[in-house]
Amino acid sequence: MNPPDVSYPRDVETPSSHLPFSPAVVVGDLIFVSGQASVDATGQIVSDTFEGEFRRSLENLRKVLEAAGSDLAHVVQTRNYVRDAEDVGVFNRLYREYFQEPYPARTTITNCLPPALRYEIEAVAVKRR
Repeated sequence: MNPPDVSYPRDVETPSSHLPFSPAVVVGDLIFVSGQASVDATGQIVSDTFEGEFRRSLENLRKVLEAAGSDLAHVVQTRNYVRDAEDVGVFNRLYREYFQEPYPARTTITNCLPPALRYEIEAVAVKRR
């Protein structure tokens, strides 16, 4: 049995990092996206309000998915990290702007990020047909 094809898509729009990880790994039709935070194209953290960091993180996720041949509509699971539990209400409101019913499977963990970050998201998606 041959192992599945594995690729590591990137393009100029994909945020880079000095840390040892790939933004996305594609195995067959599945796309595994590493945690996307509020960073600029060079991987530097851009601090902001919770809403600002959430929106930048989701735009980074969108860029990584696009490079891998997918988009937010094809996300099947998310893992969300919210630094401050009091931001969960805002998180849920904003999440509904980016994902619609039927929603992806989701896990949300609070009180878990370092002071420099308010939000981070990782995802599993399928390729667009």
